[in-house]
Amino acid sequence: MDRSGLTRAGVLMLGCAVMEIRTVHANGVEFAYLAMGDGPLALCLHGFPDTAHTWRHLMPELAARGYRAVAPFMRGYAPTEVPADGAYEGAALAADLRALHEELGGGDDAVVIGHDWGAFPVYATAGRFRKAVTLAVPPPGATAGGILDYDQLKRSFYVFLFQTPMAETAASRPGFFERLWGDWSPGYDASEDVEFVRRSIGDPANLRAAIGYYRAILGAAPSSGRHPEIEPGVAGAVLYLHGAADGCLGAALVKGAQNHLPEGSRVELVPDAGHFLHLERPAEVSRLILDWLGPAC
Repeated sequence: MDRSGLTRAGVLMLGCAVMEIRTVHANGVEFAYLAMGDGPLALCLHGFPDTAHTWRHLMPELAARGYRAVAPFMRGYAPTEVPADGAYEGAALAADLRALHEELGGGDDAVVIGHDWGAFPVYATAGRFRKAVTLAVPPPGATAGGILDYDQLKRSFYVFLFQTPMAETAASRPGFFERLWGDWSPGYDASEDVEFVRRSIGDPANLRAAIGYYRAILGAAPSSGRHPEIEPGVAGAVLYLHGAADGCLGAALVKGAQNHLPEGSRVELVPDAGHFLHLERPAEVSRLILDWLGPAC
């Protein structure tokens, strides 16, 4: 295996699931991705601190439903390359998703699922897909009333830490990722996931890239200006799922989320689940997603 947990033979075993490992050049970046099944494209985008392996429960379900499930490692997350343009703003992520959709042969029947950072480009491009799902990050504008709440500010300490020069040093310390996962998804054993994370962003260049997303969102890193600007609002109907026990973004932030989504959207609060709800409650979350997506066309 290489340091990201992928075999050299182009096949990955996750439990009983066999996934192919491939690469594609999209939006100027060489993306590595996991793939499973045949049929219409189902793109699955991960967040922080996480990897494409996070979709190991959902991908076999998508494949069984007749989809070609594809989970890219996001820009800067090995074995995807660190982008030469150093861009991590939302416009870059949306451009990546549009390019992946095109390069992977997704048509009007393609669907998309995004968790955490993976949700941001989904909101911006949902109208390009037949169906769209987001998890754990409410739609733009929905958090405005609660993001500065004292309890939420405590949960969001890492966002402000990541604006500082000491961010990489702090995130490299033993136990940092373990504690984040423990706080965000209480009671979930994240040891396997954290090992995948360390293999993917343990290198200083990859860690700097992952932190770069946060520096871009608060303006510590200026926009590169290399990617088309995102139109405000959400581009199409979305199923939004949030864990009721989310320790990263509290469930109170979900109140009113429906008002920030287009007509036809739906919001579901998943009980007894934290930030990584698709890993904590895989059967329930997969059912909600598959019911929303429907059969592959």
